[in-house]
Amino acid sequence: MKKYMILHFGFEQPTDEVMKEWNQWFESIKDRQLDQGGFMNGREISKSGLQELSWDSDCITGYNIIEAETIDEAVGLAQSNPFISSVRIYELR
Repeated sequence: MKKYMILHFGFEQPTDEVMKEWNQWFESIKDRQLDQGGFMNGREISKSGLQELSWDSDCITGYNIIEAETIDEAVGLAQSNPFISSVRIYELR
């Protein structure tokens, strides 16, 4: 199996219902999940300098590393995710 990272974009203060949906999704991928985590305070370094990253619809809020045979299978696992703005999936080398 190959490894894939799912990056979660967007933040909204979660309600109890939203947390229930997230917990159901985590349960649905538990046999494929290798790691997961969330992010807090961030900064971006670019040629323009250093800036604080906002905690809004554009931020990366967390990740999951899962196993799947193909990227299509990884997408299938991620499609039921209750994302805020979007999720992105990358195959890991």
